[in-house]
Amino acid sequence: MKLVNIAGAILLASIVLVGALAPIGPLPGFFIGGTPSEAPKVWPDTSEVDNVTLKLVDGIPRVLVVWIIQFDGELYVIGRSSSSWTNKLGNGGPVELRLEDETYSLVASRVREGWEPIAHAYMDKYRPDSPELIASFPTIEEAADFIAVFELNRQ
Repeated sequence: MKLVNIAGAILLASIVLVGALAPIGPLPGFFIGGTPSEAPKVWPDTSEVDNVTLKLVDGIPRVLVVWIIQFDGELYVIGRSSSSWTNKLGNGGPVELRLEDETYSLVASRVREGWEPIAHAYMDKYRPDSPELIASFPTIEEAADFIAVFELNRQ
């Protein structure tokens, strides 16, 4: 009986630890996982990739699950400008991106001009699977004050 209690406590502690350190849904974590790899010169097609894992590495690491869009061959992530992760990233900075089982060290750069076609492509990509969520987004004309667009650049 004592062995069962100890095993149960270890299992519970493991579950709590994984939950606290790995991103789960909207909750951030600390570890990104994956195989560290050099970013390819040409990104693979991400049209069928919905979620990726992004790690903000300045300060205390923060790992979160985000949607991604590929536009003109480059990768972008978009978030609410009022969210804590976009505020932490500010105008940009070092990030790690986990795309499937590969993890890439990149630099995020805030896109201040010409972001509208990227936002359109983002909404077009996710509208078929999440129409209600996309319908709740501000229009492109209104979005300038509500969203932050980041290009993920190779180092």
